[in-house]
Amino acid sequence: MYIKQEIILLSHRQGKSQRSISHELQINRKTVRKCIEEYENLQKGSVKPETVLPTYLSSPPVFNVGTRSKVRLTEEIQTVIDTVLEQNDTKIQQGMRKQILKKIDILQLLHDQGLEIGYTTVCNYICEKRGKSVAVKEAFIRQQYQPGSSCEFDWGEIKLNIDGLVSRFQLAVFTSSYSNYRYAVIFKRQDTLAFMESHVSFFEHIGGVYHQMVYDNMRVAIAKFVGKHEKEPTQALLQMKGHYQFSHRFCNAYSGNEKGHVERSVEYIRRKAFGFKSDFVNMEEADKYLETVISRINQVKQQLTDRTAIEMFADEKKLLWQYKEPLACSDSVQLRVDKYATISYCTNRYSVSDKLVGCFVDVKVFSNTLEAYNQNKLVASHQRDYGKHQWIISIEHYLNTLRQKPGALNGSVALTCSPYLKKLYLQYYTNSPRDFIDLLHYCCQNKISAENLETTVLRLVEHRSQSITTEKLTALLGNKPKEVVKQVAVDNQTVYMAREQLKQVTALMN
Repeated sequence: MYIKQEIILLSHRQGKSQRSISHELQINRKTVRKCIEEYENLQKGSVKPETVLPTYLSSPPVFNVGTRSKVRLTEEIQTVIDTVLEQNDTKIQQGMRKQILKKIDILQLLHDQGLEIGYTTVCNYICEKRGKSVAVKEAFIRQQYQPGSSCEFDWGEIKLNIDGLVSRFQLAVFTSSYSNYRYAVIFKRQDTLAFMESHVSFFEHIGGVYHQMVYDNMRVAIAKFVGKHEKEPTQALLQMKGHYQFSHRFCNAYSGNEKGHVERSVEYIRRKAFGFKSDFVNMEEADKYLETVISRINQVKQQLTDRTAIEMFADEKKLLWQYKEPLACSDSVQLRVDKYATISYCTNRYSVSDKLVGCFVDVKVFSNTLEAYNQNKLVASHQRDYGKHQWIISIEHYLNTLRQKPGALNGSVALTCSPYLKKLYLQYYTNSPRDFIDLLHYCCQNKISAENLETTVLRLVEHRSQSITTEKLTALLGNKPKEVVKQVAVDNQTVYMAREQLKQVTALMN
């Protein structure tokens, strides 16, 4: 507007030419001509010419941008956005709506690929693509919390592709009300053991206990409703409160805003972690990936504070309550070993030693593992299976029986449960099951892992051995580096007396 005023004033008051005005103001002559022509056209078409000048000089310039091509929204960026939107549609069809990427995630993806564009441009393009208008958002009232005062807990469901199998998992999420420090653990099921183990893991991670824990109306925390507003906590929550000495608070029904930190954290962690990647080789890889993502999230500066969650958590860590030792959380049952040398728990069968058939064993059940004890001695340990009617078998539990019944090895479930051992048996031991059982017995006695056995077999294959036999494998597995023998000091009194005795024996023999 200032340049437009200068052009009109220099032209109509001082009578300068367009060339001189362009030279004086250091602007293009076309711009000068455009402003002068606009003013003259308005002056010709106006009933009151005396009002044209003040009106024209006080009005902002108008630009025709309707046909202008978008500079930042290139075809490459549009292709990336369209691809992500198609992937979101695929996830929705697969029941993974909660793991789709939002507009802010798409913006982050574009920036990670080195494509510069603004958030508003991305939002406008997606709304135009989807034919949606920007909805009116709800208003919230910001709360203020004291360091170490409270922490919120909630569950979130995720779907992961573990080694080609898509399964549902539960994400236990903790969020500090003051620092917004986040922590999450993956569990197979949302049960009491997972509820307790998640708290034990979180308190060990932060090295203390928050003064108050906040929960919604979840089954693992509320046993039953008493009256209209009163809620009775579960035995698991009471046990944790008694051990860690924290207080608790339940939110009102359908009032997720009362614990808005963790509500937002569940959705945020789920998108930032498993919206970008949901395929893993095993659960260990998924756990490490989640730990890396949460560490990166906690290093991001928080809104309105200009400090990261880790920096703010350092302020409240010294105010957390301390505890003596972690809570031992497990479920104990006593089960009888059946004729297949297995115990049955939740419709699944887990193997123990074949020597314990008909005996009772004490079983400790954790969220991910199951341990069997006989006379206070650990006799079996298995990864817990959450399927139905599954057989979780370790072949070393049946070696004594297989020595008596070697013909049962070929079609046994114990051999099928170990893919590598089955492959080794079919390649080299089909006609000699007794030798294969002897090899397994040797590996079990000497605590040789399947990886070590596989490496030894590969060594024989690389040397083009004519046959793979138990004798060759045990010979290679038994080769250990020679131990260095320590030299005994010669000035020792015991050595001196021994030498004197040897001299006397030598004299008698002579």
